[in-house]
Amino acid sequence: MNTLARWARHIWLDAADTRRLLGAAGLQRLEQAVRDSEARHMGELRVCVEAGLSAADLWRGVSSRARAVELFSQLKVWDTEHNNGVLIYLLLAERRIEILADRGLHSRTGDAVWQGITQQLAASLQNGQYELGLTQAIIAVSGLLHQNFPLANHPNPNELPDAVVLI
Repeated sequence: MNTLARWARHIWLDAADTRRLLGAAGLQRLEQAVRDSEARHMGELRVCVEAGLSAADLWRGVSSRARAVELFSQLKVWDTEHNNGVLIYLLLAERRIEILADRGLHSRTGDAVWQGITQQLAASLQNGQYELGLTQAIIAVSGLLHQNFPLANHPNPNELPDAVVLI
């Protein structure tokens, strides 16, 4: 994407566009999907949808991956008891999804697994089916968390909010 087109897509969109595209009911369904997922394993999921990058980020040439890494820290996904938090990040302006797993889960899966999941979701995003793409991501990540961190006879506190973060 050329620089001018990239800037236009990012500056044009804001959080109101994200709310409109996903809708209140869609946001509730995504939150419920996170809640249902976390009831099956010891992991923690955060879903974040950002309409577009700020002018400062665009000027610095920040990629969707770099922004996801920044949000991984800001949203404290790295700060779970078992180091098994996962961030599912959608950058609406570029229709890009990034999935970042903390070291506890990433060490058991590796990069190829995450790249595969992300590639599978690309079609939904390119077709503008954002809720479907995010739901598919939640289901795929939930399966990995259930496989690697199944519920045991341990308390399973909800360490991170389940609501979708809109930026």
